[in-house]
Amino acid sequence: MSDVPLHLAVIVGSTREGRLGGVVADWFVDQARKREDFDVDVIDLVDTPLPVIQQKHPVTTGEYTTPEVREFASRIGLADAFVVVTPEYNHGYPASLKLAIDSVSPEWRAKPVGFVSYGGYAGGLRAVEQLRLVFAELHATTIRETVSFHMFFTKFDENGRPREADEVNGAAKVLLDQLGWWGEALRAARAARPYAA
Repeated sequence: MSDVPLHLAVIVGSTREGRLGGVVADWFVDQARKREDFDVDVIDLVDTPLPVIQQKHPVTTGEYTTPEVREFASRIGLADAFVVVTPEYNHGYPASLKLAIDSVSPEWRAKPVGFVSYGGYAGGLRAVEQLRLVFAELHATTIRETVSFHMFFTKFDENGRPREADEVNGAAKVLLDQLGWWGEALRAARAARPYAA
């Protein structure tokens, strides 16, 4: 294990007014920050304005034409690993998250992605399954373990703490352990040889 912490970007995917994702993200970020193997950067898409229409396509040009996208690309590029916090809206993930993912391209490559999802009966897992396909196309590696909150509105107390803390904290540990393994392995691989896309 390296002594240099992995740069973990936690992406909060919902931008809806009255969203519940902040509660989930705060809990997860707290779990990640308790560890010494991660340096955490929270990228909340509410605070990360990205243009819907961009001048050039980053895959074909490698250029980002707006300062907002350049800043976002820089933060994604610095990350060694990602956790996406996503709700499930109408059996899918939010448009704000798709816009963010598609705004940059090479910065995702050869890096691991984990998911924390929330929703109703499905707990956001249908959104996660769709996101796995999207990240595969971007040459990112999604890890198997996922933390999901089914019937989310019953899972946290009025102070934003999980009602079944031992269970979900344990699930977060497994996710972070696997993310750490993949993060270190892929960081070493990228340093040894540039990824061929």
